[in-house]
Amino acid sequence: MSDAFHVLTIPFLLAMFVAVNMGGSGTAPAFSAAYGADVIKRTMVPGLFGIMVLIGALLAGKEVSLTLGDGILAQAFFTPLYTSLILLSIGVTLLASNLIGVPQSTSQSTVMSIAGAAYALDGLNTHTLFYEIIPTWAILPVISFFIMLGLARYIVPTMRSQLPSIDYGRLRKHTGLKAVLIFSSLYVAFSIGANNVANAAAPIASLTANEVGLASAGDFLPIIILSVLVVAPCFAIGSSLLGHTVTETTGKGIVAVTPFYAAIIATLVATLLLLASVVKGIPTSLVQLNGAAFIALSVSKHGWAATFSNPTVKRFFTIWGVAPAFAFFLTYGLMVMVR
Repeated sequence: MSDAFHVLTIPFLLAMFVAVNMGGSGTAPAFSAAYGADVIKRTMVPGLFGIMVLIGALLAGKEVSLTLGDGILAQAFFTPLYTSLILLSIGVTLLASNLIGVPQSTSQSTVMSIAGAAYALDGLNTHTLFYEIIPTWAILPVISFFIMLGLARYIVPTMRSQLPSIDYGRLRKHTGLKAVLIFSSLYVAFSIGANNVANAAAPIASLTANEVGLASAGDFLPIIILSVLVVAPCFAIGSSLLGHTVTETTGKGIVAVTPFYAAIIATLVATLLLLASVVKGIPTSLVQLNGAAFIALSVSKHGWAATFSNPTVKRFFTIWGVAPAFAFFLTYGLMVMVR
């Protein structure tokens, strides 16, 4: 076998490991509503999730891949060793979050891991990180929160006064409502593919481009597609192995949610994520958009004090703050050790 094959083996295996952990985190916002309402069997979730993630990555994931593959750290720095260390840091961070049962932002862990490597290598693109990516992280969850709060407090109560009550039993019998809920789940999975697959695929795409001698990240679309085809199916494996615990924490730990509200949340956060992917190519946290919407729903039902004293909400904020910082310093430390 060629030397390139041996050089790429470990980074590709690590990228697949990262994708497995991303699949565990992504299952909750995608299919918790449909699974909880018994309109879809648990055994079908990983397959449908994996298919839609693949489609989303191929159709709408290019811009995010370019941002992660060259926008934070120049493509030339993605050597086999450095790429492996970046992916290892991401995978360890996400695995720890999944085992705790708190869905962690795959995008933030990825970006901060690459940023840690870039800082250690004196190659950090501060403009992309501080003027494009981080402001998007700060703004989109706030938008998700206030849109959901407005819907839950004002719009949905008005709709319910004119529509019959929707519950699990009615949902199981109503074909139209089943279709809406399943469509919203598939839509979320598509958006995950558009934004999050790049977290694992972009580093190995840049590495492969270096190994075959492509100088520009903009010229390696076939390599991005190949990387996506390798990585995306691993999301389905992660969904099957790790997705159930995270789904339970998100869907039940913050606030009891009906399938109707869950479908609204899914559609809202998937739309915001897809806009970030297609318009700006910014890797963005679906789980934080999803968590912000669930917190808004809790505020509308139980008030601000009860919501923010909820142990699950406190744990979410702690993990969301610690995990990206951990990914940054872990990667930075590993880079300093091997330089």
